[in-house]
Amino acid sequence: MILSCNNITKSFGIDTVLDHISFHINEREKAAIVGINGAGKSTLLKIIMGELAADEGEVIWAKGASIGYLSQHQNLDSDSTIYNEVLSVKAALIEMEAKIRELEHSMKNVEGEALERTLATYTRLNHEFELQNGYAYTSEVVGVLKGLGFSEDEFEKKVNTLSGGQKTRVALGKLLLSNPDIILLDEPTNHLDMTSIAWLETFLTNYNGAVIVVAHDRYFLDKIVGKVIELYNTHAQTYEGNYSAYSEKKTALREAQLHHYFNQQKEIKHQEEVIAKLRSFNREKSIRRAESREKMLEKMERIEKPVELKTEMNIRLEPRTVSGNDVLSVRGLSKSFGSHKLFSDLEFEIKRGERVAIIGNNGTGKTTILKLINGLIPADSGKIIPGAKVHIGYYDQEHQVLHPEKTIFDEIQDEYPTMDNTAVRNVLAAFLFTGDDVFKRVKELSGGERGRVSLAKLMLSESNFLILDEPTNHLDITSKEILESALLSYTGTVLYVSHDRYFINRTATRILDLERGVLLNYIGNYDYYLEKKADIEKKYFGFSLSEAPAAPKTSDRLTNHRQLYSGLSSNTISQAANNSDTSDSLPKTPVAPSGKQDWLLQKEEQARERKRQNDLKKVESEIENLETRDADLDAMLSDESVYSNPARLLELNTEKSDIAARLERLMEQWEELSSQ
Repeated sequence: MILSCNNITKSFGIDTVLDHISFHINEREKAAIVGINGAGKSTLLKIIMGELAADEGEVIWAKGASIGYLSQHQNLDSDSTIYNEVLSVKAALIEMEAKIRELEHSMKNVEGEALERTLATYTRLNHEFELQNGYAYTSEVVGVLKGLGFSEDEFEKKVNTLSGGQKTRVALGKLLLSNPDIILLDEPTNHLDMTSIAWLETFLTNYNGAVIVVAHDRYFLDKIVGKVIELYNTHAQTYEGNYSAYSEKKTALREAQLHHYFNQQKEIKHQEEVIAKLRSFNREKSIRRAESREKMLEKMERIEKPVELKTEMNIRLEPRTVSGNDVLSVRGLSKSFGSHKLFSDLEFEIKRGERVAIIGNNGTGKTTILKLINGLIPADSGKIIPGAKVHIGYYDQEHQVLHPEKTIFDEIQDEYPTMDNTAVRNVLAAFLFTGDDVFKRVKELSGGERGRVSLAKLMLSESNFLILDEPTNHLDITSKEILESALLSYTGTVLYVSHDRYFINRTATRILDLERGVLLNYIGNYDYYLEKKADIEKKYFGFSLSEAPAAPKTSDRLTNHRQLYSGLSSNTISQAANNSDTSDSLPKTPVAPSGKQDWLLQKEEQARERKRQNDLKKVESEIENLETRDADLDAMLSDESVYSNPARLLELNTEKSDIAARLERLMEQWEELSSQ
């Protein structure tokens, strides 16, 4: 065991945040601390690190354990370059290497016993240098920096010129390279793109020390942790397994607690009725018996009713009108900022009922695409054509659609003046704003609170096409799950940008991956994307990007390539990538079919899918009819008038055998159709 927390208690004023929290972490164990915003996760990490004193309890470390801690906010103010700042972690190795070089030089000038002593020191240092992987420390530094999303041309940037997110990545790189016995990470994925998060997952999974992580990224937690410590209502509960296992166990535990609660309530009510009846007899013996039962009730340890957090926030998104089948058509879309070209000649379509996720690394232009569609910035070229009866509702990750000087209440009422005060308060209560909270000014709100206000406005808009930019940012896990449920029941169309892979996996019906200035189309959720990613990239680029050879300015060369894809039912890529300028770094790829050919392919695919669905329904209907008939036959065979009539009995048994054989064939047919 490397860490033990025993009865940690912490209050701020009259508010108790942590109440006798106890858990332990074993060597090399990977654990998550989860809970809603405000549950005390960061507070607990600060107490563990000694940055904050607990009111009660103790934190016990294994003797000699080295500890690394990444807080949410980093304040690095170094004049060093990114590379040198991270390299500073290896200062002891660099010093040892210099000493080894010095000894090599000095051995040329000494003899006898002095040479033997120098050689012994040299051998010892060399051995220690090798044990600490000294011959690969520069490769380690470069690998970690690239893994965290820094390109080599950024290595020479000064740390004090970086954004807060970039400084956090530098601090994370230093922490990982310091190789402590236990790492504590507070929201490490907040400033990482999806590629960097996947790299960090692999790093931490294979890390030889223990890890405690606070994160709202459920996909990340699923990949890494084997223990979950949930902070809820000031208490802690420990679950073995990853996040999904915790979620299942928590649900089962709550159902069991609810069952025990209702049973106890039933027993309490029964005892109270008996007591009342005994007292109504108004006799000494019956009153004594009633008093005895009352004492028993007083001593009973009452079970608190489990609270289901999801019922506290209820989002319902429903369109006012139904749009046409063609919701959005984008043709030849291009955008540059100065000399920096993001993409050129992008083309895609969105159909009614789709939930499309745009993914890609930071800086590729995902949010720019949403802003172009919403007319917030002008395109360099191209057409954006909304379909018939399309009404857009836009959720901006920077919440620029909110007015900082307005109160939450006014933000809603000014937008929807026909709503009375009670109606506005009811809507805000659904998003956890109650009492005087509704009179807070927007500029005073946290990022998560602003997100909830924006979602409230979005709900009231009754739009049939939702465009969401990072909708899960600043939301805790419970709020994310509520939003997921709302989108899954939404009958309109959704286009969103997100780096939350768990959210994408649950909600997306299609993924557009923005890579090297082109869009790659995947008809499925995030798991499907991972399964097909290498194949799709090889069809277009000639190789998988994860195995891509180094080539200067490849992204610039690819921005002129054209991406067409065939919509809801097609999983083909229609790419035009025949630019001769790429011949020195990329294999040539087939020219895409024309727009008409692509449309015909889509229609053929849709026709095949409709036929499969119709065949599937017919088979399911026949199976249901035969099973109903088989049940009827069983009832008839138990009738005396039937089983006493040999001819009728034989007839019905023959029919049952025929049904069984037919059902067997239909089941095989159903499996085949389903597997398609």
